[in-house]
Amino acid sequence: MDYFDAIILGIVEGLTEFLPVSSTGHLTIAEKLLGLKVDDPHITAFTAVIQMGAIAAVLLYFAKDIWAIASAWVGGLFKPELRGTFDHRMGWYVIVGSIPIGIVGFAGKDLIKGPLRSLWVVAIALIAWSAVMWIAERRGTQERTERDLRMSDALVIGLAQCIALVPGVSRSGATMSAGLFRNLDRVSATRLSFFLSIPALTAAGLYELKDALGGGVGLGPTLVGTAVSFVVAYAAVAWLLKFVAGHSIVSFVPYRVVLGLGLIAALVSGAIAAT
Repeated sequence: MDYFDAIILGIVEGLTEFLPVSSTGHLTIAEKLLGLKVDDPHITAFTAVIQMGAIAAVLLYFAKDIWAIASAWVGGLFKPELRGTFDHRMGWYVIVGSIPIGIVGFAGKDLIKGPLRSLWVVAIALIAWSAVMWIAERRGTQERTERDLRMSDALVIGLAQCIALVPGVSRSGATMSAGLFRNLDRVSATRLSFFLSIPALTAAGLYELKDALGGGVGLGPTLVGTAVSFVVAYAAVAWLLKFVAGHSIVSFVPYRVVLGLGLIAALVSGAIAAT
């Protein structure tokens, strides 16, 4: 991998990490078009590490909220009067909601880095999860706000995050859909999706760091890809929060379906290989 590849992949990661279109799916496609081996463990490690740039963007954008949540959660461990406050509860929601993907991600790491890294998987998941997004938007009443969150919501949305380990589903698409099924409004579902991304993507990036720096990827391209991801993701976060305030997530469905069908056509014709 050279610096050009790292920049392109950083842009793709930053643009797609928080949009419900699947960053892993887009990265897999981009890697294939760049001539990289999509199931190479060092390449999959690189894509996990540059996600930390996107997480840094979330930390910066939501710095005030994150500080309030973290300080209230820590304070609540020692001060009973802080327990039960919204920020203290939110801290527990993020922790508990992150447990499922930690267990599933670690247990299925070989599957995720191997057989699932196929463009057939990406194509099918892009189309199939589009139907789930459409149903979630139609059935969700959006009558509940962030202040109405319960532990059961965190668990359901955390479990949905595990489904996004399949490339093409989209982590944000899965968590936002789950939030809508729980009758949360789009902005509340999106904000919780952002907060749940912090432990999951940080842990994945740190775990894969050693593989990304070796095997021909190296420190330089990894740093460049992560930096580019950070800049692009920050803009994407700001845009998405404004977009979902007034637009349905179904807006992303036509793009997902067209991309999935285009991939299937390319695979069937032999224009591109699945791995």
